Amino acid sequence: MLTKYRWIMAGATVGAMMAFTTLRPEPPASTPPATPKNIIFILSDDHRYDAMGFTGKFSGLQTPALDRLAREGAHLENAFVNTALCSPSRATILTGQYPHTHTIVDNQAPTPKGLTFFPQYLQKAGYKTAFLGKWHMGNTDDMPQPGFDYWLSFKGQGVYYNPTFNINGKQVPHKDSAYITDLLTDYALEWLGKQDKKKPFFLYLSHKAVHAEFEPARRHRGVYRNTPIQYPPSMYLTKTDSSKIFGPVPNRDPETGELKVNMKDMPEWLKQQRYSWHGVDYMYHGQIEFNDFYRRYLETLLGVDESVARVMKWLEDNNLAENTLVVYMGDNGFSFGEHGLIDKRHMYEESMRVPLLAWCPSLIKAGTKVPQVIQNLDIAPSLLAYAGVPKPKQMQGASFIPLLKGEKVANWRDRAFYEYYWEVAFPQTPTMFGVRTDRYKFIFNYGVWDANELYDLQADPYEVNNLIRSPEHQEIAKQLRTEMWDWLEQTGGLQIPLKPVDHKRGDNRFQGTY
Repeated sequence: MLTKYRWIMAGATVGAMMAFTTLRPEPPASTPPATPKNIIFILSDDHRYDAMGFTGKFSGLQTPALDRLAREGAHLENAFVNTALCSPSRATILTGQYPHTHTIVDNQAPTPKGLTFFPQYLQKAGYKTAFLGKWHMGNTDDMPQPGFDYWLSFKGQGVYYNPTFNINGKQVPHKDSAYITDLLTDYALEWLGKQDKKKPFFLYLSHKAVHAEFEPARRHRGVYRNTPIQYPPSMYLTKTDSSKIFGPVPNRDPETGELKVNMKDMPEWLKQQRYSWHGVDYMYHGQIEFNDFYRRYLETLLGVDESVARVMKWLEDNNLAENTLVVYMGDNGFSFGEHGLIDKRHMYEESMRVPLLAWCPSLIKAGTKVPQVIQNLDIAPSLLAYAGVPKPKQMQGASFIPLLKGEKVANWRDRAFYEYYWEVAFPQTPTMFGVRTDRYKFIFNYGVWDANELYDLQADPYEVNNLIRSPEHQEIAKQLRTEMWDWLEQTGGLQIPLKPVDHKRGDNRFQGTY
């Protein structure tokens, strides 16, 4: 039997907060600290939790800057998003709220009025703030948003080469094969160079990379052309003829040779999706082969790593490294053949789990590992806490700053909750809710005539042996299902936020959307 679940609904406990303020007294939020506590938040797009050199997961992959962040700072090993999709995840980062609370649950619907983004609180605390990069939160607009003194963005997903930026309301085109990752970093360093070093700043650098379709910088093209492809063991298990399995076969009993894979109860939507836009058998409707897709992703990631290196070098060259908190994160994960899928959205590990690194020499001991469950709704209260700004009451996350300092926090959450809402543009993935503990994962596939899912992550790390009908696991499944519904009820998530989307007029394939 699992222990009673725990998570922090409104931040750290009173005792933990008292300990935090006692150890590190902060001036009032309206007064900048004597030694500026600067903050740089770097967000990448579709970056898997294990696609970093130091994990050793991807053969030959080199990410020296990210490796340095982990080596000299902290690796938050169990970081998850509440929804593995661009707009909902970004809205959660900015608001500190669950997707069902801020209601930005897809990539199309406009941002609702009344949301407050955490940089607005930093501005009130005397910080100069800047946003550079991909906004893509609830709409395709590139206009300046609240909370930022400096604004640079682009419409929608943007383009890798020769982008047009909206810089403080003015459209600025770029030509001559200008590469977006380099440009965003150039502008970021230029803005940093103009700041008064005696006053605190907050930089939000939001990369387009490594979003598909992947396009590396010219200097990185072909770097990994000879890199061996590591096909995941579950890649062909959802195929009708599962005898075609590349690489090690998962979950085979070493003594009996029995293959512990329950295909009978694998959801039908999963089996069918492998031959779709997001499946390995018809990926992007045949526009690219899997091997090229895999290698271009790794090559495109190199530009992001170089960007991180340039930011860190600037901090050191300007004697600002000691008190600047640098946080690196992916907005969601990405599948590379697991369960026969590419992309994200679903609740399997490679989709909901993200890289999360933090570096600040005065705050974090080198080589710190944080095993606790962190979610993207914790980013806002954590960055505010470092700046000495109290957590606003509407935020549902908690500050992990004490964890970065190696302190114990009573009653820190021990599981991650997840929600994803069916999208009219990608109907092959259903609405789903779920909960993940350190051992089990329960997935509730909502609104479809299909199987729910239960996995023992310790015995079945590839998530291919669905235990939902296992007699000895019924009590665990019942408990996790109850916890999931309790979480939704207690956080106001029992109503699905429907969003009208204006598709092309006269296109009757999308029923009820206009």
